[in-house]
Amino acid sequence: MRQIIGRFRRDRRGNIAISGAVMMLAMCGFAAFGVDVGSIFLDQRRTQSAADLAAIVAAANLSNAVNAATAAVVDNNYPANSLVAVEYGTYVADSTLSPQQRFTTAAGPGPGINAVRVTLQTQTPLYFGKMLVGSNSINVRAQATAATSAMASFAIGTQLLSLNAGLLNQLLGSLLGTTLSLSLMDYQALLAAQVDAFQFMSALATQVNVTGVTYNQLLAGQVKLPDLVSALLTAQRNANGNNSATIALSNISQALTGITSKFTAQALLNPGPYGSMVTGSTPQVAVPVSLLDMLTAMAVIANGTNQIATGLNLSLPGIASVQLLATVGEQPVGSSWFTVGSVGASVHTAQTRVFLQIQLLGSGSVSAVNLPIYVEVAPGTATLNALQCGYPDISTSTVTLGVSPGIIDAWIGGVTPADMSNFTTKPNPPPATLVNLGLIQVSGLAHATMSNSSPTSVNFSYSDIQAMTRKTVNTTSFLSSLTSSLLGNLNLNVQILGLGLPIPGLTSLVAGIIGAVTAPVDQLLASVLQTLGVSLGQASVWVTGIRCDGAVLVN
Repeated sequence: MRQIIGRFRRDRRGNIAISGAVMMLAMCGFAAFGVDVGSIFLDQRRTQSAADLAAIVAAANLSNAVNAATAAVVDNNYPANSLVAVEYGTYVADSTLSPQQRFTTAAGPGPGINAVRVTLQTQTPLYFGKMLVGSNSINVRAQATAATSAMASFAIGTQLLSLNAGLLNQLLGSLLGTTLSLSLMDYQALLAAQVDAFQFMSALATQVNVTGVTYNQLLAGQVKLPDLVSALLTAQRNANGNNSATIALSNISQALTGITSKFTAQALLNPGPYGSMVTGSTPQVAVPVSLLDMLTAMAVIANGTNQIATGLNLSLPGIASVQLLATVGEQPVGSSWFTVGSVGASVHTAQTRVFLQIQLLGSGSVSAVNLPIYVEVAPGTATLNALQCGYPDISTSTVTLGVSPGIIDAWIGGVTPADMSNFTTKPNPPPATLVNLGLIQVSGLAHATMSNSSPTSVNFSYSDIQAMTRKTVNTTSFLSSLTSSLLGNLNLNVQILGLGLPIPGLTSLVAGIIGAVTAPVDQLLASVLQTLGVSLGQASVWVTGIRCDGAVLVN
């Protein structure tokens, strides 16, 4: 037996045949594995392509994304139940975030939603691998995210349609902490001149000597007012050369020499989705702003809660003199005057308080009437409610803003400077002395409120956007002038030696003197508030640009 086994071990005949049989078996196995793996990769690629297409179609139709994605899947010869998930969300193109962090899911379509993530699952049949996995097929899963970038830039604030150089010099100069002596033509040039907000921010980065920061990081820091105006001057000179607006702005910049006030520029403008871009980068959307609008916004924000006290000389009929005390509060947290963003973005004015001590020219036995008027304007708001992109004709695009003018509270009464600075409570002034004839005094108290219960929709056509047309929303619950409303509620009280005794004709005489200056007082109030960046019972809004991109894959 040992000899037989030994001969078998030493016998080399037939080795190649045996080895060949083993190799053939292995090669058949690898070939079978290659067929299944190739089939899986091919189906994975097809499934991914179908998911990509479904995501693009869904993102292009956010209001009906599920049906749009389902139709795209069926058109690619997959069953409808292959679509296992359609997720709404917000996509932010921020390179500092990982790709997974750039998409934030949401419950459904709504403000700020600009993207859709689609998940598709199909089955690939196994030909040989089923002997290994015990199944006739294997699941193939693919996911794709697509986003759109429909955005608009818009603003709220001043309605400087009628410029008064004297008033602007007094108020704008007081807000800036300096003295201005610009002409009406200078202000008209500043109102007409425009610069791009991103060019201004890039100039600001150079002005304050910072590099490699994003727009958000730049605006989050404290910036000196002179640096802001100098950056605005640089952007204006680069964009428009040395024209009359440049010269006027240069004069303002020189007048600010030595001013040290600082503020966070985020209250001025919000770069929206472009905030993560490095300064100097140019986004594919223009945000043109008027030089005068920017100056007014800077002045109001830089002033903080400091009181402005000045005399006004507007040469209005029936008015002998005017003393102004004004305080501008802070804007709502995180808000700005100018912004660029998608649906849901908003801008706000600041809360403003104005106290006018008006001396009226009297008549008859009353030589003068003191008319103290206090006006408080709550922040006005404009929100981007809708943006319709015209495809393929961009000129059919429209923007809709929801606008709420600030609520107006007005009083004829005795308001103190301390009342003006306390923004935590509303003043509740006592009656004020309107006429002082020594032994005889006439006091009065009145209150009026103007408000809108809900935002008003304001539509902007593409031509409106191109022209930066300003549109105004009025407080519809108030039909007459503010002064007329106050007079309608004015309660006059005559005192003789501290006793309330009637004097025939005196009450009607005082009321007549005040009533005769209704129009001039309304004009005075409107002019002062407009210069401070708000309007009397109005909100002025305008859209400065629009960007409409089709849906694209982002992940």
